[in-house]
Amino acid sequence: MDYFPPALENLVEQFAKLPGVGRKSAQRLAFHLLDQPEESARAFADAILQAKSSISCCPVCQNLAQGEGPCPICASPRRDHSVICVVADPKDVVAMERAREYQGVYHVLHGVISPMNHVGPDDLRIAQLAERVSAGGVEEVIMATNPDTEGETTAMYLSRLLKPFGVKVTRLAYGIPVGSHLEFADEATLTRAMEGRREM
Repeated sequence: MDYFPPALENLVEQFAKLPGVGRKSAQRLAFHLLDQPEESARAFADAILQAKSSISCCPVCQNLAQGEGPCPICASPRRDHSVICVVADPKDVVAMERAREYQGVYHVLHGVISPMNHVGPDDLRIAQLAERVSAGGVEEVIMATNPDTEGETTAMYLSRLLKPFGVKVTRLAYGIPVGSHLEFADEATLTRAMEGRREM
């Protein structure tokens, strides 16, 4: 764009590369950043660089961690280390923790099996999960991948892989969301809700 200075155009392009940020949102973010005092802009840039240089994967669960040591969840003696909840991404850990019900630990795969996107088991953190389970002390592995084709494929693959270790492998129950109506639920959701029913 000829009406933007090259530096501003570059900033807009960098913001537009972020997921969920379109061209107009990228322009808004760029203009907002330019309106900030220089120290605020420098603090923003420093936060990005610091996060990139200091955040790594937890050597135990593969979640995001500060430095080389284990993440706070793996390091906590209050967590139940005999139960592992397997999730696709670090943001799924945040979602699970928001519910404040789960007291076990996690394992982050950093993706799901997706042949269409050329992602196979070797591209995920599956070997590390198998190592954790084979080391002993794990009683249950909960599959908490999304209820879509890739998530189901990944859960089934891991279930078969972990069966020989003699651990209980479970799947999150899926069904009717709280506050919704049966008339708006599709057949697959209703089927899952029936399968996941429990005694009251």
